[in-house]
Amino acid sequence: MAGRRRKNPDNPSATGPGEQPAESLLPADFALEDLYGAFAAHGADDEDLDDAAVLVPPVRLPSEQELTAEALAVPMLGYALKLSRWTAPHRAVDEFGDLTEADREPAARLLGLAAAEGEVAEEEVVEAMRAWSLACDLDLVEIGTTAAGEHVAIPGPDLEPAEQGDPETVLELWLTAAGIVRELAAEADSLPAEGEEEDEAEEGSEEDEARLAEVEESRDAAAELLDEALQVLYETTAFAEPGTETVPLGVLAALLVVPEGEEPSEELLGDITDVMVALDPMLGDLAELGLLAYRPIDPELFDEEDGETPAPAGDEPLDEAESARFGLVRLTPLGVYAVRQWLLEDGYDAPLVGELAQGDAAELLTAVAESANVLPEEEIREWLDGREPLPAARELLVAARGTDTYAPLRRLLCRLALDQLGSPAEPAVREVLDDPELGGAARAWLAAAGAADVPAPERPMVLWTVVDTFAAHLLDSGGDAGTLRDLVTGLPVTDNPASYFGELWRVDHPNTADVLDAVGELHLDRQVAKEARKAAFKARSKN
Repeated sequence: MAGRRRKNPDNPSATGPGEQPAESLLPADFALEDLYGAFAAHGADDEDLDDAAVLVPPVRLPSEQELTAEALAVPMLGYALKLSRWTAPHRAVDEFGDLTEADREPAARLLGLAAAEGEVAEEEVVEAMRAWSLACDLDLVEIGTTAAGEHVAIPGPDLEPAEQGDPETVLELWLTAAGIVRELAAEADSLPAEGEEEDEAEEGSEEDEARLAEVEESRDAAAELLDEALQVLYETTAFAEPGTETVPLGVLAALLVVPEGEEPSEELLGDITDVMVALDPMLGDLAELGLLAYRPIDPELFDEEDGETPAPAGDEPLDEAESARFGLVRLTPLGVYAVRQWLLEDGYDAPLVGELAQGDAAELLTAVAESANVLPEEEIREWLDGREPLPAARELLVAARGTDTYAPLRRLLCRLALDQLGSPAEPAVREVLDDPELGGAARAWLAAAGAADVPAPERPMVLWTVVDTFAAHLLDSGGDAGTLRDLVTGLPVTDNPASYFGELWRVDHPNTADVLDAVGELHLDRQVAKEARKAAFKARSKN
């Protein structure tokens, strides 16, 4: 289970020199291939997949104490804990480890599923038995046999710490339960629908083996679909503004079905509907354990469509209330926690927002610059939180200096941090106006902020800053040709490119030749590209 992050709008590469960061977008604004690394869609073959970096976006999580409280508030887990305590000091069970017939109705009453007196409905007993099954699966109860041959259950060792709210114990129990429900949801989806006829086949026959293989294939497909849906929701939560994480079920299904750049055809609309119907019960199962907040498809829609599967889209757009009838879904904080743990178990790097913001300014800028899957503005915001603006600005500017590989990107990140600090940072920025590495960017920042009395930079500083800014974007873009071509076309090349590049190749910057190489490769004007290549050769020759 993993998602490959597209270059996210929160990344500095989304902006050019002097531009503002792009507005953050949700995964619904992107094709699934961009979100989840459908490498074949981008021309990669199987051999490329082994070396391709799979990137998972950073997410925010509440504290362990908050997650623990949410887990303990999940009714089914609470039921399992209560039934486990009920077994003390021991309670008779049947040969299969299930509650005896005599204990089943009392168990439903104990859990508050049935009234203290009167008849207990069958569904209430079934619910109690489900809770008992979960308690057994989580080893909250242990089943054994006495010397007299009686089958009994006793509380397991995790019960007491779980009841006391120990975060490690509670979260481990809840995560185990979530994994069980996740598997069972996919398994249930692969079984024949109620009322479907099955041909009788002799056990061990070819027909029986074929049917078992078909069920296995169906279960694997359902599990894969559910995992992909959870990944999309994980990305949605990572990039969404607080309060906007909810996704219409039809949008979720479309992200899983519609190829990049295509409008849903009639056939694809049918596929979207099929995916919605397949996901509906599975998401409902996960919602029961607190992993999702889910509003299922309104069953009355099927009646309105004369028994046919309802379609989520038509010629007329639906209003919000009508759209909600087709299902709404969102990962809860517990759900984000679970998906992240499953990603980590599968060996993927699944970072948390703020992990890189624990040290000083130098550690912050270096860590963000060197990390592939990071939300720079979020890490910077975490670092700035609680710090005095002026001292923080000074510390950041000091950390931005240098001539090492990542220095240009550190300076770009420093400017993002100064943007977040705003006018309180101005005195610190003015202190570096004459700094050969920071002066050009400092002047640009002050001018963009509307500051008065900003001295014009000298020509060498202008050229050095052009090279440094472009070098930062080279680092940040990862070599993405489209991003770099936009930057290249924005270079202030005059009508006499030979003269401009004649100045640029002389700039004493570690990345001058690399920048000129990129311009020579990507600029659409052949004369400009030719002069850039010649200048790159001269820049390398002087070294």
